[in-house]
Amino acid sequence: MNPVELFHQVAQTVPAYKAFLAEHRIDPQDVATPQDFARVPMTSKDNYTRRHPLPDLCRNGLIGDIVAVSSGSTGVPSFWPRSAEDERVIAARFEEVFRDSFDARERRTLAVVCFALGTWVGGLFTINCCRHLAEGGYPITVVAPGTDRREILRVIPELAPHFDQVVLLGYPPFLKNVIDTEDLPWADWNIKLVTAGEVFSEEWRNLVAQRAGIADPVKGIASLYGTADAGVLGNETPLSVEIRRFLSTRPGTARELFGESRLPTLVQYDPDVRFFEEHEGTLLFSGDNGIPLIRYHIADEGGVVPYDDMLGFVRQRGFEPEAKGPERPFVYVFGRAHFTVSYYGANVYPENIAVGLEQPEVSGSVTGKFVMEVVEDSHRDRHLTITVELMPGEKPSDETAQAVGESILAQLLRLNSEFANYVPASQRMPFVRLRESGDPEYFPPGAKHSYTR
Repeated sequence: MNPVELFHQVAQTVPAYKAFLAEHRIDPQDVATPQDFARVPMTSKDNYTRRHPLPDLCRNGLIGDIVAVSSGSTGVPSFWPRSAEDERVIAARFEEVFRDSFDARERRTLAVVCFALGTWVGGLFTINCCRHLAEGGYPITVVAPGTDRREILRVIPELAPHFDQVVLLGYPPFLKNVIDTEDLPWADWNIKLVTAGEVFSEEWRNLVAQRAGIADPVKGIASLYGTADAGVLGNETPLSVEIRRFLSTRPGTARELFGESRLPTLVQYDPDVRFFEEHEGTLLFSGDNGIPLIRYHIADEGGVVPYDDMLGFVRQRGFEPEAKGPERPFVYVFGRAHFTVSYYGANVYPENIAVGLEQPEVSGSVTGKFVMEVVEDSHRDRHLTITVELMPGEKPSDETAQAVGESILAQLLRLNSEFANYVPASQRMPFVRLRESGDPEYFPPGAKHSYTR
């Protein structure tokens, strides 16, 4: 995609962007080169989309044929129109996963959409993209129980035996919980997973693959990087997964590449339809969507690595990936900065805690859901406190809490150099509170989970 050409198209056809440029005294004719484009002011929800009526944000002032709603971290709804043409562009990301990782051209595939249904972007969007693949000749059948566990249990055992493979599409902790807690013959159904919305560790990928009977974690589980604002921006490929798995056991090497030892989601993207930029450790993107967005600041922490730079980096460190394509740039995403807690000046990230819960000595007792907070006691001393959800039927015990705390601490010290250097040794052990499955205060069933308080 030529971002300068897109800029001029949007400046001519989108009323709100015309007003935005006028407000910033930008003459579109002065933007002729990539250097000029890089000086165009960034857009965001606060300075752009929330300040204009919805029709003015769309091409020629016309709202598209379907609207998704996102509540965001503030709870204030945002509305994101799109068209069938937008979905066809994004269906290419699904196609890459289904074709290159799942061999879905040759296999009868049942796609089970377990994202929330309704106005939220995930469920209906995913259904439509899978149907675009079916229209293109893929032998895919879609069923959409959403997040209704009863429907999932009703449709999968009935339909799965009629297909060569079953692809579950949903948020990582939800899919893991379904696989962990439902006594179904997952290994008989050649399960694959497509996830979105959260960063997960390679320990998580291995653990879920083992429990679902997925023989090849590299090609059996694929994550999408998507937003309500613009749909799917990039996807894991076997190449990106191989590289990520190499880096997962080398925190120092990961820090060289990403600037931090914690592991981000690492995907590849199509520069013909999305243009990424890095700004002070966060991502901007430009793309033609239902609401066309120019230099839009999504507030995700991350960065961009060109294809040749990435391959050169890992090869210099002795790693030659088996997967060969596609030759497209990489974007890495840590997630939103406000999902961290600060403890003795060290940023503690959900990913650090998650890896601790995914270790074999404790993973059988916990679901993987947790809430981290820094709690002040009666002496005004602060303690890193992790509230952890137990598997159904498990009861809290001092022994389990101790094992969970030790596992979390070991991974914090391995993965988070700030924690290891800033936090006094006597204050490092987290205080672990165990709650039974579905605890109404911390883990209410059906609610969107938050990892911090």
